[in-house]
Amino acid sequence: MKTIRLTLLTLFTTTGLFAQNLPDWHGRKCAVALTYDDALQVHLDKAIPALDAAGLKGTFYLAGNFPGLKARIADWKRAAANGHELGNHTLFHPCAGGPGREWVKPAHDLNSYTMARILDEVRMTNTLLEVMDSQKDRTFAFPCGDRMVEGKNYYDPIKNDFVAARGVISRMQKAENIDLTNVDAYVINGQTGEQMIDLVKQAIATNSVLVFLFHGVGGEHNLNVDEAEHKKLVQFLKQHEKEVWTASFLDVARSVKTFQQTRQTTAK
Repeated sequence: MKTIRLTLLTLFTTTGLFAQNLPDWHGRKCAVALTYDDALQVHLDKAIPALDAAGLKGTFYLAGNFPGLKARIADWKRAAANGHELGNHTLFHPCAGGPGREWVKPAHDLNSYTMARILDEVRMTNTLLEVMDSQKDRTFAFPCGDRMVEGKNYYDPIKNDFVAARGVISRMQKAENIDLTNVDAYVINGQTGEQMIDLVKQAIATNSVLVFLFHGVGGEHNLNVDEAEHKKLVQFLKQHEKEVWTASFLDVARSVKTFQQTRQTTAK
């Protein structure tokens, strides 16, 4: 009887510790977030219909002055009302100019920004997005992955305004290793459905967080994925929803944040 009690105690303790070392992915093996940058009209016309057909939600990073936002405000509001996330991609999408970045307009060259200007523009975009979707919690995406203004990371003073920020490094990570101030994401440009699906399979095998970063979906941007290839990925995610938790970047970030806080509390 004593041996049985010890065995049950060991099993209970081990199971409890195991549960504490897994993030809340609703019983799935990995988390996937589909993110889309630059408020493109193809997101509304091609990406969102594919997601809606599969019952999946995406995250759309909007820059306040982009034509695809100004031309389709009512459609973006409808997307938000249907559960898709609207994320902050700044007001004017400033990037650091220089060699190879000749397309960066001087007026929106991050190298010429002051800290006060970038913070004002980011916070103004938050206000715009709240008017559109009535949400307080928000995530951020660095335009071009650039983070430095006046020699400092401009996200640091505003990090409490956001749940997390998405970067551009093509890498997946386990929840305990994720830096929520600069979450890695695979930039998609010309990959096939099979190549993207292979990334999901890798995330399943390693219990990782996988974030996709799309621009064009069937056109409208020089960084582009074919619409049919995008649909292959979406269909795979739907077919494997018992293994893969596909959610907005906001929901994935919340899950990672809760998991990391629980681990820290348990370690004390």
